[in-house]
Amino acid sequence: MLRSLIRPDILVTTLAAAGIMMVTMGARQSLGLFIGPIDASMGLGIATISLALAVGQFAWGAIQPVAGALADRFGPRAVLIGGLLILALGSAITPFMGSGFGLTVSLGLLSAMGAGAGSFSVLIGAAAQRLPIEARGPASGVINSGGSFGQFLFAPILQKLIQSVGWMGAMWTMAVMVLAALPLVGKLTNSLAGAPVRHAHEDTGVLKAIGTAIKNPSYLLLHAGFFTCGFHIAFLVTHLPGEINLCGLPPSVASWSIAIIGLANIFGSLVAGSCVSRYRSKYILATMYASRVLLIGIYLMMPRTELTFYLFAAGLGFTWLATVPPTAAIVGKLFGIRYLSTLFGLTLLSHQIGGFLGAYLGGIVITRFGDFGWMWYADMALAAFAALINLPIRESPVALSLAAA
Repeated sequence: MLRSLIRPDILVTTLAAAGIMMVTMGARQSLGLFIGPIDASMGLGIATISLALAVGQFAWGAIQPVAGALADRFGPRAVLIGGLLILALGSAITPFMGSGFGLTVSLGLLSAMGAGAGSFSVLIGAAAQRLPIEARGPASGVINSGGSFGQFLFAPILQKLIQSVGWMGAMWTMAVMVLAALPLVGKLTNSLAGAPVRHAHEDTGVLKAIGTAIKNPSYLLLHAGFFTCGFHIAFLVTHLPGEINLCGLPPSVASWSIAIIGLANIFGSLVAGSCVSRYRSKYILATMYASRVLLIGIYLMMPRTELTFYLFAAGLGFTWLATVPPTAAIVGKLFGIRYLSTLFGLTLLSHQIGGFLGAYLGGIVITRFGDFGWMWYADMALAAFAALINLPIRESPVALSLAAA
């Protein structure tokens, strides 16, 4: 499955990108653990804190095409360094924010934009331009699994820190962990793979590439499906701890559930990256979205026990962010990789518009109704919608796309 990555220069490039993703996504995907402690400390209310994190969901997506365009134009090094520094700054100043507006600035803007600049669009684009065609699919799976491993690693560590040194100390520790990833930027951008690979796709300029893309119906369908994915993930990563708390279970169940999601997605991402080079990506996406409908339906019928949450987390984790490799693959097939960071960044913006709604509406629903029932039904409906609208995407067969690259 990963034989195309065994060459040392390819392996260094892939693992460096995966390491950066581990830190940025691990920090970002664990923020839901802080909602309860911040509310208990500041008394701002779940809806206010949820709004700050919802703004963060949108900001993370909004920065993706901008960071991708800057990386396409000037190279990824400065973009990645800046992103890590801004993410660390946002985490470090959060304990000094005593209002909803302050949390929106620190977590909703600074942390989110920093994490976004060091995430999928820049990392997958940078790796793709340094790798041969046969290694890109498996590499995107490994890079994506780096983010999942970060979630698996960060969630229990941060939960333990929150319990031992308080949420403020946990935030400051997270800032230090982010700064420790800076040396990996050099490993990626100065890797043995050398200068970015030159490909035969015509360079028409980024604005013309964007204009061409937004007129393509398949690209728009991909956006719509990815929007629902963002809703699903942001709702769960923000409010799963709250759902578990409603069931009277300890906070450790929440942290381990998030960690299990990350662990399961390591395998899901690797499988998805491998499948991209063998099957049409639209069918991979449709299968993943349909599985979410089934899993949520089963969860709603099960008793709310620790085992239920752990099994639910494992099931959802397998497709969690494994949607990224096939989505990026479709963008690459449709438009080539010259502006992959920018065009894939735009799909991530759609993903995070859905993410904003998932995080914010979850806070509104729990405040108004006292549980997340309506959110689960909405999540199921959107996942079914996503499974269906991916099917009409006009995607070239795998063999044809390999021959044309």
